[in-house]
Amino acid sequence: MNADSKASRDVNPGGIDPESPIAPDRALVPEVVRVNAQRVSRGFWPKIRRVATHIPFAADALAVWRCAQDPATPRTAKAMMLAALAYFVLPTDAVPDILGAFGFTDDAAVFAALLAVIGKHLKPEHRAAAQADLKRLRGED
Repeated sequence: MNADSKASRDVNPGGIDPESPIAPDRALVPEVVRVNAQRVSRGFWPKIRRVATHIPFAADALAVWRCAQDPATPRTAKAMMLAALAYFVLPTDAVPDILGAFGFTDDAAVFAALLAVIGKHLKPEHRAAAQADLKRLRGED
């Protein structure tokens, strides 16, 4: 066995590949949180701009994004939010988004589960900002 065949981030520098899927049970690992934050930073706004008018949970996704950006949000809740947002922006997921509205059912389920667990951290100002974002994205402002 050589060092290249070992999966340990201590042996192979670079740790987690930001392009590969991450197991859900690792969502709170600090390195995974950083990777999810990178994925969300790169992909959230381009994707929400494309799909906001087509998905019924766009306001929830925007509110979760707003809450994840809030420094007052607890770190664990933020990590879970980033995991859900990263799943939303990934081009490959359980049900491919190219299948139209049906392709977002898995994303909607992820957000529903997330809100059931950490929804209490979404403040009225996160929801209000999300509604304003949604109006702007839909050209209603």
